[in-house]
Amino acid sequence: MLLLCKLLPVPKGSRDFVTADTSTSAASRYSVSMSTRAAAQPNPATAERFVAARSILEQAAKERAFPGATWGVLHRGLTSALDAVGRFTYEGSAPAVQPETVFDLASLTKVIATTAAAMLLVDRGLLDLDERLGDILPGFVIGMEPGSGKEHVTLRMLLAHTSGLPAYATLFREHTTPAALLRATLQLPLEAKPGTRTEYSDFGFILLGKVIEVLSGEPLDAFCAREIFAPLALKTTRFCPPREARPAIPPTEDDQIFRRRVIQGEVQDENCFVLGGVAGHAGVFANVEDLLRFAQCILAEGRTQDGKSLFQPGTVSQFATRQGPPDSKSRALGWDVPTEGSSSGRYFGPRSIGHLGYSGCSLWIDPDQDLAVALLTNRTWPGRSNDMIRQIRPAFHNAIVESLRG
Repeated sequence: MLLLCKLLPVPKGSRDFVTADTSTSAASRYSVSMSTRAAAQPNPATAERFVAARSILEQAAKERAFPGATWGVLHRGLTSALDAVGRFTYEGSAPAVQPETVFDLASLTKVIATTAAAMLLVDRGLLDLDERLGDILPGFVIGMEPGSGKEHVTLRMLLAHTSGLPAYATLFREHTTPAALLRATLQLPLEAKPGTRTEYSDFGFILLGKVIEVLSGEPLDAFCAREIFAPLALKTTRFCPPREARPAIPPTEDDQIFRRRVIQGEVQDENCFVLGGVAGHAGVFANVEDLLRFAQCILAEGRTQDGKSLFQPGTVSQFATRQGPPDSKSRALGWDVPTEGSSSGRYFGPRSIGHLGYSGCSLWIDPDQDLAVALLTNRTWPGRSNDMIRQIRPAFHNAIVESLRG
């Protein structure tokens, strides 16, 4: 059962920063709890080699694409960059983001946790990609409309986003408990015939997270913590950060609509929040160094840093292979792949895999260049309308690769 992450009081020793409104009006204010840290200094090696990439992020912070960011580069098995720019919020007195700062990964949860868990279960013979979802979660097909096609949806389709499920809906507005929201997700009608259209869907991964719980026999967060995060020595990666860790996490939003408070150290995604902060589509928090450790495992065909096998090489390859249908939006299993105008820029090759997070995070991995680049931001602070990150991501990734080649 998914447990609700309760809002806890701010721990002693932290400070409340009241930050100025970033809109044209100065009326609204945000009370944000933050740990007090000295400003981060540019890593000398990073400043010299990746000056163009860092400048792009510094300028983006100045132009308020996001208050702050951390980023890292893994190249040929070595961490070539681990750096940070900006602050927790746009207020000048707010703490500077550090290279080790933890962020809300949002939809990077889909690969760091859910896809990785599916890979493990495939290796153990517990998950058959072509098994029908309704055979594991009967509530998905019970009471379905005749001709709906829901009986044909497979786990492979959930991973490839070809199930026909809708992209998104505000189920949290009407369903306020984990059981009610899960039931509403199971009852969603399909918007396309299964296997005929690629449509990125949070709900497919909510259901996939529940499948993993059924097949593993335990909650998704517990399974991932023991079987993925611990073997890879991911020291900060987890669902539901504890209350004492929250002041050290940049806020994602001043939510005046649903929770009516600043969202800091708890998942921003509302459907995930109602599900208790643990779900297949969102909920994981981590820092850049942990993301690079995860990426190194993928680049090493499933091996951990101490040489142990976490995933089978064939499974890593299978999940990184582009799936049908052959449309311009097709994806790999759980992973995104580069397409025209990709956030990965123009230098990540056709075998690259990656993913984005709504909060402003991304991870891209190119096996042919033995390269991984992670970028974490809180671009949704204080509100969600800012989409300047769309232009920044490709320019940033282009600058990284150009620096490596130059």
